[in-house]
Amino acid sequence: MAGGAATPPPRDERSVGELVFDVAEKSSSLIREEIELAKAEISEKVGKILRGSAVGVAAGTFAFLALILVMEGVAWLLAEEVFDGNAWPGFFVEAAIFLLIAAGAGLFAYRSLQAGAPPVPEQAIEEAKLTRETLESSSRAGGE
Repeated sequence: MAGGAATPPPRDERSVGELVFDVAEKSSSLIREEIELAKAEISEKVGKILRGSAVGVAAGTFAFLALILVMEGVAWLLAEEVFDGNAWPGFFVEAAIFLLIAAGAGLFAYRSLQAGAPPVPEQAIEEAKLTRETLESSSRAGGE
């Protein structure tokens, strides 16, 4: 029927109790989905923190082993060239260098861990707020 009057949408023949049950069931389903989103988001962030920590530990271990060898050689070089054959001052100089390196590595590790912590499900929280606002606005519109 071209140009004819539009047919009104079919009336829902369900009772108020059935409609309320349907809304409650869908709200429950929505809440479960938001909980699953929060779990997935936290799992992802924890995974990133663990991967970063594991790689940081491995890198630190290899760097430490290499530094032991390099610094041993530097200590003996300082002993011969600077301290007239006395080895102990060279080792103290190197201990100070090690402490500076450790401070820098500690600062880097602290910043890396801060970037991923605390693992808060930000997307899920935002989605829950939007859902609550939608439900509240629709209940106010329906109640008026």
